[in-house]
Amino acid sequence: MIQQTEIYKLTQYNRTADSLQKIEPDVFRIPPASLPDFPHLLMDAASSGHTTVLEIGHGDVLISTTALSAPTVDDPYEFGRIASANALNNVYATGGEPLLATAMLGWPTEKIPAEAAQLVLEGSRALCAEAGILLTTGHRIESAEPFFGLTVTGKVRLNHLKQTSTATEGCCLYLTKPLGFGILSTALQLKTVQPEQAESVLNQMAKLNQFGTFLGKLPYVKALAHVSDSGLLGHLIEMAESSGLSADIDFHKVPVLPAVGDYLAPESIPEATHRNWERFGEKTNELPDEQRLVLADPQISGGLLIAVDSRSGAEFEQVAFEHKFHLKSFGQLIGKSEKVVYVR
Repeated sequence: MIQQTEIYKLTQYNRTADSLQKIEPDVFRIPPASLPDFPHLLMDAASSGHTTVLEIGHGDVLISTTALSAPTVDDPYEFGRIASANALNNVYATGGEPLLATAMLGWPTEKIPAEAAQLVLEGSRALCAEAGILLTTGHRIESAEPFFGLTVTGKVRLNHLKQTSTATEGCCLYLTKPLGFGILSTALQLKTVQPEQAESVLNQMAKLNQFGTFLGKLPYVKALAHVSDSGLLGHLIEMAESSGLSADIDFHKVPVLPAVGDYLAPESIPEATHRNWERFGEKTNELPDEQRLVLADPQISGGLLIAVDSRSGAEFEQVAFEHKFHLKSFGQLIGKSEKVVYVR
């Protein structure tokens, strides 16, 4: 972690308490009739929220994704790493691999020195190097608040492409990172997190989901999603609905950061948690406050939500273990029912 002076503390310049407040998807929903009739367009950002996937021939697929973030941590270097991981992980959630990243920076130069912006870029460059790709400088604008993100181009073989909408009934559900990043990052801003917990959370948020590229090659992995701003609940609902299914999960088997229970006071709950619950709450059964706050918690560069054919669950868990993941199923996809998600 880069040491910094008080003037570099980025979250004090945020208008909102969490990350960039996204416009609700329904506001700019593009009617199907207005979308181009282009058979090679396999996924578009208007429906997926982040990622466009285009078949380019000879069994190859091009991936393009864009993700912008406001600072959820004060350290500019760490901010660059986390925002970059958040964008790159969209590519891994298709089973693909990134090829090139272009930086997009908005900076209030009269409030925060250019040296801090340079640290953001250095953090991003280091993370892109970890992914084995080049970062190009890209677009820089003057803005009232700081933000940073990447446009990432990637590739995947057509027969390895994973989507959220291709899950099948009976699939077991897995998650590669614990929940709670939104809550803990808010607590980080409030300076209420213990140093060892802070370091662990920063490392988790900056962790690349490169396992997704390998998962693309496994035929029994039926669907993938990157758990991010909509929380586990939102992304699970998207997977189930788009696949014509519902989900039944055991909350006590969902991986959660151990310290989350200590930070469920109202001041540590991101604003986006409440917005997520307003959007998705009616699609699940009634939940206790703790479960609601954790499942709707917006994740900053969260893990992969994986749907695995139930007949291959044991084999998948062994493969995951060989890749240093200790994964256990927290639920399964069931036939379409009255609610989209049932939490036990």
